Amino acid sequence: MVKIIAEAGVNHNGREDLAYKLIDAAHAAGADVVKFQTFKAKNLVTKDAQQAEYQKQNSGMTESQFDMLSRLELNYDLHKLLVAYCQNLGIEFLSTAFDKESLAFLVNDLELKTLKIPSGELTNAPFVLEHAATGCDLIVSTGMASLAEIESALAVIAFGLTNKHHSEPSEQAFLEAYNSAAGQNALKRKVTLLHCTTEYPAPIDEINLNAMTTLESAFKLTTGYSDHSAGITIPIAATALGAQLIEKHFTLDKSMQGPDHKASLEPDELGAMVRAIRDVERALGNGIKGPQPSEMKNKSIARKSLVAAKHIKAGDVFNESNLTIKRPGAGLSPSSYWSQLGRVSQQDYAEGDLINA
Repeated sequence: MVKIIAEAGVNHNGREDLAYKLIDAAHAAGADVVKFQTFKAKNLVTKDAQQAEYQKQNSGMTESQFDMLSRLELNYDLHKLLVAYCQNLGIEFLSTAFDKESLAFLVNDLELKTLKIPSGELTNAPFVLEHAATGCDLIVSTGMASLAEIESALAVIAFGLTNKHHSEPSEQAFLEAYNSAAGQNALKRKVTLLHCTTEYPAPIDEINLNAMTTLESAFKLTTGYSDHSAGITIPIAATALGAQLIEKHFTLDKSMQGPDHKASLEPDELGAMVRAIRDVERALGNGIKGPQPSEMKNKSIARKSLVAAKHIKAGDVFNESNLTIKRPGAGLSPSSYWSQLGRVSQQDYAEGDLINA
């Protein structure tokens, strides 16, 4: 079953009431998971780091990343309340850590069993290693990355997952872990790769959904798709291509001020996406080609049979002039046409009778 993550991210605007409403909306839409972002602005960016262009455009404000992110932090105590709220509703709580302190909080205090490594941290090898060392299941987003960069990150993860003897980390140790049977088995058990285009919204002609198939072929890992496109078409298409996990940003209102609202779905759109993904998932089926139960009643109506083209008497020889093919399909199959030619009829047939012997 495709796992659907409703990415609340920072669309709570730092407000407790909106965080709860986002959880309610994700649950009502039928998402499996609601995901937030956990960070301390002071640990994440320098005080003069500039916003991305999309953040400036979407928020309508020009300020430093530090100032923007400071307003979007959720305090740790609220995290605990949100986790409890999710548990009561029956939706999984997930959050992405963007700094070492926040990662420790998610693992040690919230006891999360699944962690998300965001695209921007893929080349942050020390932070990737800290994720892997937790032993948690890892969702690894690959926006902006080349295959070589993804492989390097996976090598770090393989080392972190298998380093039982606490060896010193090094590029050689990472490579050895990646190339080992134990490392590959650990990756297959623990890692899901997400294809992603890191732009908000992502241009349609740069989505490159087929890269998801490339990831699966290259690394033999469970793959999915983290979507930043406008609308719901692309995640539905990703499901049809075999994505096992879909992640999509959502908000309560696209017109709200903030960096991600405009590139997010509203609750009714999120619900429509979830329903469409479930429909596609059911439509994909088991891949075994054969008649379906609903088709059986139509076989005799849609198919054809051998039919007497004219009156045929017992003892007459079947030939091209007295045999034809018409609906319904309740008589001899047309595939037996050639084997019937030259045979002697055992009974009388009126014109239009089905040949049955």
